Amino acid sequence: MPHESLNVEEALALLAETPPRIAAITARLTPAQLLAIPGPDEWSANDTLAHLRSCADVWGKCIRTLLDQNAPRLRAVSPRAWIRKTTYREQQFRDSFRAFAAQRADLLTVLTSLAPEAWSRTATVTGPGKPHTVTVLSYAERLAVHERRHLEQFARIVTVIRESPRSEE
Repeated sequence: MPHESLNVEEALALLAETPPRIAAITARLTPAQLLAIPGPDEWSANDTLAHLRSCADVWGKCIRTLLDQNAPRLRAVSPRAWIRKTTYREQQFRDSFRAFAAQRADLLTVLTSLAPEAWSRTATVTGPGKPHTVTVLSYAERLAVHERRHLEQFARIVTVIRESPRSEE
């Protein structure tokens, strides 16, 4: 999958804007609407947030490991597998969102305090396929670009749910 390349400032800006954008997009939805599935094989707003939290857990932990250890070897962990070990899908959206926003604030505190050279710290990731090298910046980019796609998904979900004849339920 092609990967968009961001610089440090762009990655930080995108990571910082995700929580307020989710809050703005979902602000006027009821708890029932946040759980509504807009169509077959689609996710609700709650499911999408659960997925973002899982990605933030997995990739955020990798970032911290890169910063805490010299050239670590990391075993690849799928956020889709990780989510099955959580209760994120069952949590109420607003509570889950507060936890996501707090986690993001913590990550941004760490990232904004980094010296420029820390963004280049590396790890080797093993798992399916050939081992590959990652950096703090590449994980931050991955998280930011991935979330941007899901912000578009939140907007589509909200549009469909609001236009649904059952949206008032």
